[in-house]
Amino acid sequence: MTTDVGGSTTQAGRAVWGSKIAFILAAAGSAVGLGNIWAFPTVAGQNGGAAFLLVYLGAVALIGAPVMLAELIVGRKTLRNPVGAFKALAPRSAWVMVGGLGVLTGIMILSFYTVIAGWTLAYILKTVTGTFGPDADTAAIFADVAGNPVAAIGWHFAFMVLTIVVVFGGVRDGIERWTKVLMPLLVALLVLLAIRAVTLPGAGAGLEFYFKPDFSKVTGSVVLAAIGQAFFSLSLGMGAMITYGSYVSKKDDLVSSAAWVTAFDTAIAILAGLIIFPTLFYAGLEPGVGGAGMVFVVLTSLFGSIPPEPYGGVIFGTGFFLLLAIAALTSSVSLLEVTVAWMVDERKVSRHRAAIMLGGLAFLIGIPSALANGAVGWLSSLPGVGLDFLSFLFTVFGQYALVIGALFISLFVGWVWGISAAGEEVRVNDGKFPLGRTWAFLIRFVCPVAIVLILGQLIWSLIG
Repeated sequence: MTTDVGGSTTQAGRAVWGSKIAFILAAAGSAVGLGNIWAFPTVAGQNGGAAFLLVYLGAVALIGAPVMLAELIVGRKTLRNPVGAFKALAPRSAWVMVGGLGVLTGIMILSFYTVIAGWTLAYILKTVTGTFGPDADTAAIFADVAGNPVAAIGWHFAFMVLTIVVVFGGVRDGIERWTKVLMPLLVALLVLLAIRAVTLPGAGAGLEFYFKPDFSKVTGSVVLAAIGQAFFSLSLGMGAMITYGSYVSKKDDLVSSAAWVTAFDTAIAILAGLIIFPTLFYAGLEPGVGGAGMVFVVLTSLFGSIPPEPYGGVIFGTGFFLLLAIAALTSSVSLLEVTVAWMVDERKVSRHRAAIMLGGLAFLIGIPSALANGAVGWLSSLPGVGLDFLSFLFTVFGQYALVIGALFISLFVGWVWGISAAGEEVRVNDGKFPLGRTWAFLIRFVCPVAIVLILGQLIWSLIG
């Protein structure tokens, strides 16, 4: 039953999104993050460009979208957070541990995600002030931001405060209100930056690499990389879509909603490639340079030469890091919301108190990650691990925990709770379930197998 209480629309006492488009923007914002802006172009560059892109699109449709729909179904059916959802559908069983894993994963990813996101705030300031001139030592500048303990912790704290402020406002007055501003701004920045990138001298070679497939480059490892990227780019496996799905009105169509969110996320990843590849080829650099080094060191070294000089690079760089900050914020909000929803639902703590407590906890957990890029020696290279502390947390929670969570969600919906029960929830609004049999086959067979392959690849890379 949907009612209006004190100006806030609720469904069985739970807040709901103000409209379908509000949900799509919020869920797409959750999925869109730093991984879309730099991880997708990196993985695509390392795996053949256009050929990878085609395999990636297939993986999104056959694996990513079905798992996303499964999470949304569980959320809307139960109107609960991940822990509460599994309690409701499989009471007094071990399945509640899957929801618990999602909540734990959310808080742990948030703890290091805001460290990296904080760097984007620092770099907005640096690009605006013209720090990245033709002779700038970008490696030293990055070391000064990430390796300075006061700066690293300070920017980590600043970004966490931004995240808490948004979640503090609630579903309608916080997440939805901010998302309606941030997501259109993000898209506008993407389009403007892509237009500038594709008009750079030599950008044509980057576009050819990105859009002219060479199918001889499609190998088993490329297919696995595409499946993994499709999976990770959609924020699956930690219960974010279960939580956001719990705020979806019974009147909305879940299938089209999942399709729109998936399409939105994929389009943004593709647009990010239109920025990165032409820019790299303009500078004569090889595609596939990865991670923070590509964004904070390699790209910034190009800003001083982007025409028209001397202001072209300032404008391009400021827009780029503002884009990264917005993408990071929409994702960090969903990470905190997963844990806040758990505390509000299961522990009956007020939203305001939960947002401050859990945001503060994530900040404290994230301090070692903030110190892991040169500020503290042993955190920069953990004994016996060979990774810095931030990378270690990313490996454990940003990869393994997500994959394991998504595997159990697929198995639960496909085999335990059941396709029939899930289908009933989809049909609540209009009695229809387009491609229902196809989805059932994918979530029961194709998705679990693909997720196991991703897990196997992660384990192989660890021991290889």
